[in-house]
Amino acid sequence: MIARIIFILLIVLFLPQFYLSRRKSQRSKKAWQRALRWLPALLMGVWTVVLALKRDFVPRDLTMLNVYLVVLGVYFVPKAIYVLCSAVGRLVRKLFRVRYNWGNLVGIVLAILSAYVVVYGSFVGVRRLNVKRLEISIPNLPREFDGYRIVAFSDAHVGSFDGWRKSLLQRDIDSINAQQADAIFFLGDLQNQRPSELYPVQDILSSLKARDGVFSVLGNHDYSDYIDDPAIKAANDREMVSRQRQFGWKPLLNEHSVVRRQGAKLVIAGVENDATRGSMKPRRNLAKAMEGIREGDCVILLQHDPYVWRTEIAPDTRIALTLSGHTHGGQVSLFGLRPTQLTNQTDYGLYREDDRQLYVTCGIGGLLPFRFGMSPEIAVITLRPIKN
Repeated sequence: MIARIIFILLIVLFLPQFYLSRRKSQRSKKAWQRALRWLPALLMGVWTVVLALKRDFVPRDLTMLNVYLVVLGVYFVPKAIYVLCSAVGRLVRKLFRVRYNWGNLVGIVLAILSAYVVVYGSFVGVRRLNVKRLEISIPNLPREFDGYRIVAFSDAHVGSFDGWRKSLLQRDIDSINAQQADAIFFLGDLQNQRPSELYPVQDILSSLKARDGVFSVLGNHDYSDYIDDPAIKAANDREMVSRQRQFGWKPLLNEHSVVRRQGAKLVIAGVENDATRGSMKPRRNLAKAMEGIREGDCVILLQHDPYVWRTEIAPDTRIALTLSGHTHGGQVSLFGLRPTQLTNQTDYGLYREDDRQLYVTCGIGGLLPFRFGMSPEIAVITLRPIKN
C-alpha cells in the first residue's frame, strides 16, 4: 500500500523541510543544528522505504503501519499544510505588497486542525457506533412482511480490529443481535487481504443470529485480489466462502434465496463483486442471480459496490431495494462533505429511482481504523408496503 504512494509521501516529508531550511533564521544557525532539523524527516523517510519494500499490499501486523500513519498525520502532514499556506502567503505578499505574510497564521490554524482531526479520528471516532433506523416502503411487498426488520452492515475489515479494537467488533456484533432482526445482511469486505484474519474473531462472527438467517455477499477485499500467487489466491477465495458458511451465514454468489411467511415470499438475491484489476474476469452476474424470479416478486438485492446501481440494477423493476456498502462514506465528513462524493453519486444514504431504492451504509470498519464525522454504522431497516 505504501509503495503505491511512496513518491507523494517523500515529497510531504522532505519538501516542507527544505522550504523551512531556506529561511534566514535557519541559515544563520550552525551546521549541526541545521542537520538536526532534518533528522525527523530522514528517519521517517527510512521508515517509509521499509514499509514500501514489504511485498504484501496489507501487512499481516497492522500495528506499525497504524503508528506510522498517526505520526505522519500528527506531525508531517500539518507541517506540509503550514508550509503550503506560508508559501502561498509569501507569493501574495510579493504580488500585492502586503506587509505581513498572513499565510503563516492561516497555516498554523489549519495545521492544528488537521492534527486534531487525525487524533480524534484515530482514537475517538472509531469508538463510536451509529445505529441508524429507517423505514422503507417498497412496492410488491406482501402484507405478511409488513414490519419485517433487517439489520444491514458492511465493510468489517476484521483484520483491522486488532488489539484494543477487538472489543469494538464484539460491541458491534452484540448491537446487531440486540435488534432481534428477522434477517441480517452482510454487504461485503469481511477481511483486508487473507482469511486468516478471521481466526481470532470467528467466535464473535459466528454468534450472529436472526430468525431467517444471516445472508452475505463478497466485497473486493474478500477475493484476495491483492495477492499475486494464483494458487494462494484461489485457496483463499474458497476458504472465505467456506468460513462464512461455518459461521452459519448464507453467502449469495450470483444466486438468490427465498424467505416465506404464511405462503407469501420475499426474495433475497446477492451478486458477486467485480475484480479490482481490469485484467481479471468480471464476477458480477445479475442475470444469473435473478434466474427464476418472476415479475411481481419482491426482491431485495445485496450488492457490495453501489457504483452500477443506476445503470444495471435500477432498470430491473423486480428489484425493489438494493443494499450496498464499499464506500465507507469516505470515513470523513466535514459539514456534510465527503471525499467519496467526488467519485460516486451514490456514496452514502438512501437513493430513489422511480419505485426502486438503494441504501448505502458506511460500514463498521475499514482497512485504516479512522473515522471523523462518519461514525461506524449498522442500519436497522423496517420494511413497509406501499399502500395504494
